[in-house]
Amino acid sequence: MDQPPRLIATDLDGTLLRGDRTVSVRTADALELAAAAGARVVLVTGRPIRWLRGVYDQLREAVPAICANGAVVYDPVEDLVLRADPLAPDLLAEVARRLRAEVPGVRLAVEITDGRQMRHEVDWPLRWDGDMREIRSIESPEELFSVPAVKLLARAGTQDPDVFVKVVAGAVAGLAEATHSSSSGLVEISAAGVTKAAGLAWFCARHGVTADQVVAFGDMPNDLPMLAWAGRAVAVANAHPSVVAVADVVVGSNDADGVAVYLESLFR
Repeated sequence: MDQPPRLIATDLDGTLLRGDRTVSVRTADALELAAAAGARVVLVTGRPIRWLRGVYDQLREAVPAICANGAVVYDPVEDLVLRADPLAPDLLAEVARRLRAEVPGVRLAVEITDGRQMRHEVDWPLRWDGDMREIRSIESPEELFSVPAVKLLARAGTQDPDVFVKVVAGAVAGLAEATHSSSSGLVEISAAGVTKAAGLAWFCARHGVTADQVVAFGDMPNDLPMLAWAGRAVAVANAHPSVVAVADVVVGSNDADGVAVYLESLFR
C-alpha cells in the first residue's frame, strides 16, 4: 500500500479500546487525524448497537459501525440501520436443535431488533448489568426464535474457546457461521456468509472504496475474515496467535495505544 489508506477499519475490544474499555485521548486524536486527512473511519465489532453508546461518548465524531460481526451496518448520526443480515426464525430453531443435540448443557441467547435488544434463556450467565428493557430472559423456549436475530450466542460453561468454537462450527456447518472473541468459551453465530469482511465489503462498495485501500486492525478470531479481506492487516501485540499469524504488521498492544501509534505513522 503505497498511498495512505482511504478507510480505517478497526475492531473495538482488545484492539482500539484499552483493557478498561476506554478510548485513550491519544487514540481519539489519532482517529481524528486520519479523518482530517480524508480517510473514513469505521468501527467493525462483534458488539451490538446498544453497546456503542459508551464508545461514541469518548470519540470526537460518531463514525459508522459494522456491528454483530458484520450482520448490522449502522449510521449513528441518524441512528439508522443501513443493512441487516439476520438469522431467520426457522433457521434459528434448526441451529438450536443441532446445538442441543451436539453440546449437552448448551445455553443460548439472541440479539434481536438489529442488536438493540437481547433475549436469553433463564440460566444464561449474565456478566454485566443491563437495562431490563433491552436484556431479559425468555418465558418459553419458542420465544427465543420468534423473531429474526442478528446473532445467536452459545455457552456451555467455561470452555477453551478455540476448541468449543470448532465443536459449534461443526454442528452448524452449512447453516451458519461460528466464531469467537472471548476467553471464556462464548461462541457467536451469524447467518451463513455473514462476517466482518462481508459487512465491511458492503460498506466499502457503497462508498467506492476497494479492499486494497483499507487498513484493518484486529485482535481475535472474529477479525480474521476482515483482516484477510483488507489491503493491509494490522494486529495488536496482545492479539490471538491466529491473528498475529496473518497480520502484515504487528503494533503495540491495546493498552499501549498500538492503533494510535500506527495511524500517526501513516498520517503525520
